[in-house]
Amino acid sequence: MIAWLTRHPWPVLLGFAALTAAMGWQAQHFELDASADTLLTEGNALYVRSRQAGLEFPSEEFLLIAYAPTSWPLLSERTLRDLESLEVALSQLERVDAVRSIRNVPLLSQARGQLGSLGDPAQWTLAQQDWAPEDLAKVFRGHPIYEDLLINADQTATALQVTFRTDPEHSALDEQIITLQAKQLDGALSQPEQDKLAELRSRARTLRDQLQQTRNAELDQIEQLISEYEDDAELYLGGGHVLGHELLTIIRNDLLIFGAAIAAMICVVLLLAFRAMRWVALPILCCLASVLITLGLFGTLELRATVISANFVALQLILTLALVVHLIVQYREEADDDDGADQRTLVTRTLQRKATPVFQAGLTTSVGFASLLISGIAPVIAFGWMMVIAVGVSILTSLLLFPAILCLLRRGGTRQDLSIMRRTLDGMAAAANRHGVVVGLIAVAVLVAGAIGSLRLNVENSFINYFRDSTAVHRSLAFIDREFGGTTPLDILVDVPEPANSDLIMTADFVQQLQRVQADINALPPTGKVLSVVNFTELARYMNDGKPLTEYELTAIYWLLDESIRKELVASQFNADTQRVRMNARIQDTTEGLNRSELVEQLRTTIERHGVQPSQYELVGLFMLYQDLLARLFESQILTLGVVLAALLLAFLVIFRSIRVALIAIVPNIISIAVVLGTMGWLGIALDFMTITIAAVAMGIAVDDTIHYVHRYLEERDSGPGAVTRTHGSVGYALLYTSLIIALGFSLLAFSDFIPSVLFGLLTALAMLTALLSDLTVLPALLKRCVPPGAD
Repeated sequence: MIAWLTRHPWPVLLGFAALTAAMGWQAQHFELDASADTLLTEGNALYVRSRQAGLEFPSEEFLLIAYAPTSWPLLSERTLRDLESLEVALSQLERVDAVRSIRNVPLLSQARGQLGSLGDPAQWTLAQQDWAPEDLAKVFRGHPIYEDLLINADQTATALQVTFRTDPEHSALDEQIITLQAKQLDGALSQPEQDKLAELRSRARTLRDQLQQTRNAELDQIEQLISEYEDDAELYLGGGHVLGHELLTIIRNDLLIFGAAIAAMICVVLLLAFRAMRWVALPILCCLASVLITLGLFGTLELRATVISANFVALQLILTLALVVHLIVQYREEADDDDGADQRTLVTRTLQRKATPVFQAGLTTSVGFASLLISGIAPVIAFGWMMVIAVGVSILTSLLLFPAILCLLRRGGTRQDLSIMRRTLDGMAAAANRHGVVVGLIAVAVLVAGAIGSLRLNVENSFINYFRDSTAVHRSLAFIDREFGGTTPLDILVDVPEPANSDLIMTADFVQQLQRVQADINALPPTGKVLSVVNFTELARYMNDGKPLTEYELTAIYWLLDESIRKELVASQFNADTQRVRMNARIQDTTEGLNRSELVEQLRTTIERHGVQPSQYELVGLFMLYQDLLARLFESQILTLGVVLAALLLAFLVIFRSIRVALIAIVPNIISIAVVLGTMGWLGIALDFMTITIAAVAMGIAVDDTIHYVHRYLEERDSGPGAVTRTHGSVGYALLYTSLIIALGFSLLAFSDFIPSVLFGLLTALAMLTALLSDLTVLPALLKRCVPPGAD
């Protein structure tokens, strides 16, 4: 195969040119996705129940625009004029259904003593009434519904709630999908049902993509509209699809900006290391081909990049480069050793010595990424599959395209390595040869420190803190979280006991029980705004001259209320058909020391303390979904690491056919993981959807250098003493170059606005440098002691 390749490079080049062109065209179908579905696996029961709750208690799609005047009081004519102007402008957007503000919502608390004869609710709005500012301040202070929803407690900021019309076709598809997903939880679907579910998802996905494009355009328009008011007021955008829009922007930036920056960094380091343009152009050509082919495959297979996999372009560049650099170093060594050999002979010898370790290194890298498939977390699983495919493309590019192009070039010049690299390698070789015991003791100390640090790992994290403080999205989310009752929704669904009198909607005892539960939930520090039928009863009591309503009066008022008021104030919190109520709580993500798992336990204890049995309620919503996913990170991390270590040990055993060598080879990778996880623990860096992948990424990439070093050492030991020195003087250069490029390349992610990307880049760079030190000190010290010349 090698001989054919070096004799017939043109067919290989033409084949790659055709493949790259075809896949490059397919790359236009590659898409990004920041939807909630990307965070969930098939059959996630909590997700299905949360979506069922959305059908049971329908809520409108909305976003908030917070408005805080800087030059006049909030409750003033100027504010009302600005709000009216914004309402008119926002209402012109095609999908906008309504714009609610303190100006146009019914202030029914002003209808004290008129509970039974409210009339048209529009007459009780600021737009229709001439209430004095001091009266308005009293109305909104402590208002059971509007405070922390449309006006903050300090009355320094207000919010416009922009609601959007839903697409009936999309809603119908979602309902059918949820019905089938719920049925799937109870047992396997029949084949026709599985086919139907797949077809519904495909249709829904198309509609969702169209909706996302519409939302992005709407957000651009809204940002343009509110920018006109920024001279005299602070304005902030918040809401679910605002966050999704920002995440998509970040994914694009990380793919394009940092992919390009890392490519530029690769060029600079290659030029400094090899000081020849061919060793810059050729690796970059291979990297670009591998990225284009991979993007095309992802587009063909409909694999979408998420926040988790946004850095795959950087990884692809690094993986391809690492393999190519090993081939370059070997080629230059062959050229230096034989001045008379022609180009084809040099390429043939390079492949004969390096094709096997390059293939094995790529294969073991795939094993590292494949370990992510058992994580149980959908975006992590997808990332694992994407990287397995990417590694396969990198292997083919390195072993086929690189030598094919190289065969067509003239023979390279004499090898000239940087003196600083030579001195560095000589120093590490001396440490391994003369101070093996000291190196071993340092390695043990590092492992112990890493193990202790890893025990301090936690999974507490914050959506808001995913973004730099300086970003607009962080400022907006933090402001709305603090001033408008939190950002992360949590729904508490409670069964309504059947009243003895069938004419009643619920008993007074049950209402009082809900009031006690809600009061205690409101008292928990992380809890922001809580809305339920309790807020309606409090409003009704205020309208009833402060006297609580009997269960009969409550039932009568429920049916006497105008349908629009009933829908707005009650329907989203009480379902008369299913006899369940919903407490919609929002958790303040900026709460200092927020511990989600503790909060969930506090919520359960609070609810059950008031006599609600576990079978009578359930907790659903985004907060619970996020907490559930975070809680599984620990288990997933342990399982992933255990599997990847076992798989790599087995791979080393097959590759080197020696249990002793296999055990030694795994040590640098264990040290690398220990340093990364220990550093996270000691610095208080939490596990999240990106940092959970670092161990597998680090091991997958770092294992390449281990394989190349062990391969060369086993060759050199048969030549007598000095095997470590000779190995450092050959493959050591490739290890230095690749690790330096990887570390510098990933360090560029430190400039990202997305904190998980920053941590991913810096921790991956740390892992690579740790692996480099281990491979050039600990590994040779162990090999020299346990696998000396003449050993089996």
